Amino acid sequence: MSKWEKLLSKITSLSKDVRFAELKRIMEEFGYIGRKPGSGSSHWTFRKEGKPPVTIPEDEPIKLAYIRLVKQIIESEGE
Repeated sequence: MSKWEKLLSKITSLSKDVRFAELKRIMEEFGYIGRKPGSGSSHWTFRKEGKPPVTIPEDEPIKLAYIRLVKQIIESEGE
């Protein structure tokens, strides 16, 4: 199993030990462009044409709600 497959498996199984960098990589691989606003915000906003923006905090541990959100993106992009 490749590193990419392991990462996708980690997200789809809703593992609680997901790091922000891993979520960021997945979002970027699926064509989302991440941007961190200035003024000390700890949130990143990911945008993709034709899709609603997704905002994820950079704080760790990542809450399960954000992992579920990325899982939904993986599943919808896979169709």
